[in-house]
Amino acid sequence: MNAFIDASSRSAFRALNRVVKPIAKSGSMSPPRVGSGLVLLETTGSMTGLRRQVPLLATRLGDRVLVSTVRGDSRWVRNLEADPAAGVWIRGERHEAVAAVRRGPLNVVRLELTQPDMPSTAAAA
Repeated sequence: MNAFIDASSRSAFRALNRVVKPIAKSGSMSPPRVGSGLVLLETTGSMTGLRRQVPLLATRLGDRVLVSTVRGDSRWVRNLEADPAAGVWIRGERHEAVAAVRRGPLNVVRLELTQPDMPSTAAAA
């Protein structure tokens, strides 16, 4: 029975992701510099080496983005464990990021943006 539940929920997530992915990539529901919203996370497949994208709800604190899941078998988490280099789409723009994964009842991934999305005041001067 668990295999059926896993297969059916994986299928449901894939269908939902196909609908939500363009919305996340466009940035129309992106989090502000401090707050929550929708991002598109890009990882490298740990088995295939191919680029993978998944829309996720996220909390943003400046140049740090936090995403999480209770699903222990989430492929995007395994992908980040294998290769922490990632891309995060925020406000319609792709940003490079480095991930740190913390496993537990709630798997938490901290993404540090390596390309700040706003110029610093020193650079603007």
